[in-house]
Amino acid sequence: MADHPYVGMWVTDDGYIRHELLPTNRYDEARGERESAYEGRYRVTGNYIEYWDDTGFTADGEFIDGVLYHAGMVLRRRE
Repeated sequence: MADHPYVGMWVTDDGYIRHELLPTNRYDEARGERESAYEGRYRVTGNYIEYWDDTGFTADGEFIDGVLYHAGMVLRRRE
């Protein structure tokens, strides 16, 4: 998974949400000044992503033209 094109940092335009997809199929989401606000695992199938938060929350999203659409948010890749 380390060389998967979606691994890395995804950020909302205002920088408030920072969503890091780790090569270990884990994610770490920061919100504002709160680092690691949400953590869990994820699975990518094609352009579709599924999330399972460690607290039991589930979500999904889709990558379209280099943009991640997730839970009503729009996140762009930060290099």
